[in-house]
Amino acid sequence: MNLRDFKDYRDIKDHFRWDIPERYNIAERILGPYANDHGRVALFHETADGHRQTWTFWQLAQLTNSVARTLRANGVERGDRVGIVLPQCPLTAAAHLALYKLGAVAVPMSMLYGPDSYRHILGDCGANAVIIDAAYADKVRRVEPDLPDLERLFVRGGAHEGDISLADGPPEIPSEPLEVAATSASDPALLLYTSGTTGHPKGALHAHRILEGYLLTFQLFFDLEFDESNVFWTPSDWAWVGGLLDILLPALALGHPVLAYEGRFRVESAYRLMSHYGVTHVFLAPTALKMLAQVPNPSDAYALDIRVIASGGEAVADEVLAWTEHALGAVCNEFYGLTEVNHLAGSCARLWPGKAGSMGKPYPGREVEVVDEEGRPVGVGEVGQIVVRPGDPTMMLGYWNRPEVTAERQRWGWILTGDLAYRDEEGYVFFQGRNDDMIGSAGYRIGPAEVEEALLRHPAVAEAAVVGSPDPVRGHVVKAFVELASGLHPSESLAAELQTFVKENLAAYKYPREIEFVEGLPKTTTGKLNRRELRLLEQERKRG
Repeated sequence: MNLRDFKDYRDIKDHFRWDIPERYNIAERILGPYANDHGRVALFHETADGHRQTWTFWQLAQLTNSVARTLRANGVERGDRVGIVLPQCPLTAAAHLALYKLGAVAVPMSMLYGPDSYRHILGDCGANAVIIDAAYADKVRRVEPDLPDLERLFVRGGAHEGDISLADGPPEIPSEPLEVAATSASDPALLLYTSGTTGHPKGALHAHRILEGYLLTFQLFFDLEFDESNVFWTPSDWAWVGGLLDILLPALALGHPVLAYEGRFRVESAYRLMSHYGVTHVFLAPTALKMLAQVPNPSDAYALDIRVIASGGEAVADEVLAWTEHALGAVCNEFYGLTEVNHLAGSCARLWPGKAGSMGKPYPGREVEVVDEEGRPVGVGEVGQIVVRPGDPTMMLGYWNRPEVTAERQRWGWILTGDLAYRDEEGYVFFQGRNDDMIGSAGYRIGPAEVEEALLRHPAVAEAAVVGSPDPVRGHVVKAFVELASGLHPSESLAAELQTFVKENLAAYKYPREIEFVEGLPKTTTGKLNRRELRLLEQERKRG
């Protein structure tokens, strides 16, 4: 089904139908057409110190086979969960493809995590192996005694005794093709951990079919503007949906090169990279887009060819949207979704125009509605919860080992998102916030409970409540209200100590950027923390 054949929004909504084969494997879908192509570029790779390599699809296929053989020879089998902790590099792509080839389940994890997060995720899913960069391996080694299922570390560079070393350079000698596991579209492939408002992150288990779901919307939010000159990039970590599924896997599946950059995101380096590699299509979280927009006329200093920008995670400000058009000459399409079921609504300027302040319209292949507390659709302009019908290929199989929590997300025949919105008379969806305590910060979704738990492990903390506090750049920042243990007194040094404690043990992006010491915390009538009261207090303060 050629999406370019559709005339407008109504045409594609009325006539698009899913056509996913029963047998389906992500690795086969990506490498099958291009594995023997010695000329087609798959990846441009640049390290933080400026070393550059160009990888063809043939080289990526060879590395994938090499990694898959090493994994299989060391006990990784179909159905096993295997962690991946790697930067943007060819080995990351090959590790994913190798696991899919074997029928194993990839568990991507951020390099920003601390030992507590690795302990929880690896222990929760019973991972028996981790593919990891040497720079982060010690964090996992620290918690290995708590992980009885973990048998092997496959290490990129600097392997210790007992580890398995993985080479990450292009193989020079062709290897025999490795048979792809005969997986169905509904067989598990990917386990993505996502934060919630209570407890630790939960694993959303996805099937091989997820790629087909993303391929549809990938083409739409990149405005169907594809040709042989395309180069794709995102500064988002490939451990996240935004990096892995919004760029890497779909771009490769369509035969287009992806830029892999191992350095940190900085405005100057971002412009340099996009100029040097001729990046045409980019996914940017709104915070990154805001930072780039601080340069008024970047085309004066850089030879840019950016044609389409995709953005999601939170709304892009009107002035930033105007900047992308006037300063870059680029279309910016926004979209909305969840890790559990994604790309529910968005825009595609080629087929339907965006609208200021809106997340767009429901994408084809999805039935999205806004309902009241009884599950009834609300009228135009009325705020309700966004829900979606089951059946979307981007929909998870369920939360790992949490059938009761999976069931809680379903009601009235819908999947609940927990997000509030209204629709206008043309069907555009306008986000109004969460109906719970989730924090959206710089594109990350952060659950307050896990930050509170991390703080409570520090001996100075008697009680803590964590909320999102409005911030002009990040949307919100994590703020902690902390009640100290008896006999202790607030100080800037203690606040800094608590911030470092959370950063090192939980995750660098989850630490509280603001800490306020208090003598008591508001509670509900049942004795639970009343985060809503604190959240409203912060909103009022920031407005003032």
